Amino acid sequence: MELSNINYQREKSVSEVQVGRISEVQKNSFVIRYGTEEFPAKLSGKFYQKESMFPVVGDYVKFQYNTQGESRIIEIRERKNYLTRPDTAKSMKEQPMAANLDYAFLVMSLNDNFNLNRAVRYAATVLQEGIQPVAVLTKADLCNNVESLKMQFKQMLPQIKVYAVSALTGDGMDKLQVYLQPGNTIALLGSSGVGKSTLVNALAGIEIMKTGEIREKDAKGRHTTTYREMIELPSGVIVIDTPGMREIGLCDVDEGIDDTFEDIAELAAQCRFRDCTHTNEPRCAVRQALENGQLSKERFELYRSLHVESRKSADMKAIAKARKEINRARKR
Repeated sequence: MELSNINYQREKSVSEVQVGRISEVQKNSFVIRYGTEEFPAKLSGKFYQKESMFPVVGDYVKFQYNTQGESRIIEIRERKNYLTRPDTAKSMKEQPMAANLDYAFLVMSLNDNFNLNRAVRYAATVLQEGIQPVAVLTKADLCNNVESLKMQFKQMLPQIKVYAVSALTGDGMDKLQVYLQPGNTIALLGSSGVGKSTLVNALAGIEIMKTGEIREKDAKGRHTTTYREMIELPSGVIVIDTPGMREIGLCDVDEGIDDTFEDIAELAAQCRFRDCTHTNEPRCAVRQALENGQLSKERFELYRSLHVESRKSADMKAIAKARKEINRARKR
């Protein structure tokens, strides 16, 4: 009799399958947002039985709600997009960042952190997934040459909207309102110390994130976000903050690079040969553009080097995957 009562209570505490959204991930610990509630969850056993993709922040998941403990995630719903970056320290294994995004704010501060090469890498990564990048240059109040740096950015990435803002004074913040529509999901990508947390607080109108200090000697910040989390602003906008990244590698993102440098990709399509290397082939539209000044050598060299890195990393990833398959077969 007592055993049947225990089983009844256990069944009663687990509801029917619902759909929620992953709002926080820390290693193998998950938090699901369902309506206005958030609660801890764990993965069902099937995720560990084979090489399944684990949920990331922003994923919509099917789950069974448990009032007595951790709810159980049983399935990931189809993703609109999925943002990752290669972890070069771990044999090119992809490191997830977020899913189901509408925009990605590429956040750089207008001090020693300003780096166009890094911005191009961010742009190529998000464009590969069909996500619209938006450049947000922070700490405009600490910079004396804002317009000059904005112009440099526009010359390198002319198709990406760029805004210079100060979360401290509020300058330029109103220009971001066009993206802050209820229901939109925006990921913040950038290094530590660029002011992502301060930016979130300014967008929210209240202090909802802890901010860190900046080291004076190198203008680099301390990590204040150590894991990915989803924050809902009072306006209904969803912001996904990510840990600061000093560098971002590229792996198999040729389409994203072409989208980032669409003018060069269009020129390459006009070359006589489809496999043109843009070195000594006749009727090369890219080389002609370089010679007449239509295309800067700096942009072209960056475009070419990023393609080389992307393809090399993709080859390394394929080799690592093949080795893993061989080792698995040997163990059978």
